[in-house]
Amino acid sequence: MSIVVSNLTKIYGPQKAVDDISFTSGDNEIAGFLGPNGAGKSTIMKIITGYLAADAGKVVVNGINVNEAPVEAKKQIGYLPEGNPLYYEMYVREYLQFVAGIHEVKNGVKARIEEVIDLTGLRPESNKKAGQLSKGYKQRVGLAAALLHDPKILILDEPTTGLDPNQIVEIRQLIKDLGKNKTVLFSSHILQEVESVCDRVIIISKGKIVGDDTLLNLRSSNKNSHIVLVEFAKKIETQLLKDLPGVDEVHENHNQYQLQTTDAEKVKKLLLEFSLKQDLDILSLKTQSKSLEEVFRNLTAQ
Repeated sequence: MSIVVSNLTKIYGPQKAVDDISFTSGDNEIAGFLGPNGAGKSTIMKIITGYLAADAGKVVVNGINVNEAPVEAKKQIGYLPEGNPLYYEMYVREYLQFVAGIHEVKNGVKARIEEVIDLTGLRPESNKKAGQLSKGYKQRVGLAAALLHDPKILILDEPTTGLDPNQIVEIRQLIKDLGKNKTVLFSSHILQEVESVCDRVIIISKGKIVGDDTLLNLRSSNKNSHIVLVEFAKKIETQLLKDLPGVDEVHENHNQYQLQTTDAEKVKKLLLEFSLKQDLDILSLKTQSKSLEEVFRNLTAQ
């Protein structure tokens, strides 16, 4: 495993920002960190990267304990923090040269800088000072700096903040490509972004992990609530559907009806029987997967 987090705890005064959290992230995996503001995502990322000390627990990256060998651990990690601190008076290449020196990149430094400039789409603005760049291009400089020493692990805190829609698509694709040979852990408030990029989602709420699985499994994990969609050839009274055993709620949209139930298969069978008795033609009948947004709301509800 590339990242092993064990019983991690961080306390600020009376508040447990991180409450006994454990998870692992394997090779060539893209894991998304989701959670409400203040859930503890950034704190966990800072502890993993060695920029913040935990009060209890440990983090091991590629077999290296972050507490015991912080410098060696940091060599394995590329980190884009939420604030993305840059030296605004430095030119883009000058800044990347500086970062390369910190990481002791010795061979082919200039070629590597040009490579990450192209990877992150910085080429059009690469002759400017960091302070002259738009927020989106500043994010790209931070991402280029995180990639410069070719780390095995990438920790990206809100990597698409400030990017325009076209840039977001490009960076998402870059993260996907990087995930083919690196372990990527990134946080985002954009649920569609996580759905489009991640192999796995870790959901944090109040310093605890409340969900940790693949998207498919998370969507189907709540056995207490299902949605059945049925469309008839003509409009019917919704009360007729509400009266079916096992149907909790019905929402109508023209001739399509959304039925909430705890037993989707039973309700679908009853709908077929109902259509025969009422001489109704069913145009479509299916169980709808819950969106990540619904899963997120259910797991992080106050």
